[in-house]
Amino acid sequence: MHTVKLITGLVEHHQILAYFVIFLGLIFEGEFILLTTGVLTYLGGLDFGFALLFVFCGGISKSLLGYYIGKVIHKKWRDTKFVKYLEHRVTDVMPNFSHKPFWSIFISKFIMGVNHLVIIFSGFKKINYKTYIKAEFISTAIWAPLLLSLGYFFGYTALNVTREVWRFLLVVFILIIGFLILDKLFAFIYRVFEEFYDKQN
Repeated sequence: MHTVKLITGLVEHHQILAYFVIFLGLIFEGEFILLTTGVLTYLGGLDFGFALLFVFCGGISKSLLGYYIGKVIHKKWRDTKFVKYLEHRVTDVMPNFSHKPFWSIFISKFIMGVNHLVIIFSGFKKINYKTYIKAEFISTAIWAPLLLSLGYFFGYTALNVTREVWRFLLVVFILIIGFLILDKLFAFIYRVFEEFYDKQN
């Protein structure tokens, strides 16, 4: 029977690759990478401080790259179907984006699958760069340690249930699914709140 030491040993022997994956993962994904990193830091396979540093670097790189991509899209493909989809998707979740760009960008960081679109849309709409960077930096400074710590807690919880590697991974998977459901619920509540706020004003 394999224990969680199998995971820890594997990560410890490939730490450079692991940190590189964290950096790239934050550019293309986010939540799953952060939660998994938190689990691995609890197990001792990764250093919490180093992991957080690579998380911030990946997050900032995503912010800069996404804004630039948005500007390129505006310049070359502003009338395409993709742009119409992008506008529809963002305004569906963030109906007050044009009036409150800072808060829309900030809140999007905490809604899975929305932040990437909002980042690109910010560049497309040429949102004031200082406002954009401020919202992204502050939200990342809260979001990254929060999810990393949550992953750390998932690791702690799963290890208290079992040390057998496959059962451990199953418990972590269930906890992550629970988090994703709560995230979707948060997105729904926020959308309802925004619609209610619009009607009141």
